[in-house]
Amino acid sequence: MATRKQSDSVLEVERSKTKPPPLFKVMLLNDDFTPMDFVIVVLQKFFSMSREQATRIMLKVHREGVGVCGVFPRDVAATKVELVTGYAREHQHPLACVMEES
Repeated sequence: MATRKQSDSVLEVERSKTKPPPLFKVMLLNDDFTPMDFVIVVLQKFFSMSREQATRIMLKVHREGVGVCGVFPRDVAATKVELVTGYAREHQHPLACVMEES
């Protein structure tokens, strides 16, 4: 009689760890022509900031030349940059909005 040996092998699940997507800072750059009130409106409208928060960021942009509006995944950051830039151009302001990897 032939006997069969079964190997006692166990399949192990290999788990791969995925890195979270890179995040990008969305920033406003200072210029000498865009009114401060317009910058506050932009921050409230596109970044859901309170008037107080928006005023703080606007003053940072004014004094330091740049202010961070938020940190987002690439697609969200790119959309915010496009929306802010388009809105500023519609209102004939040269407000610059950029993004960089954080």
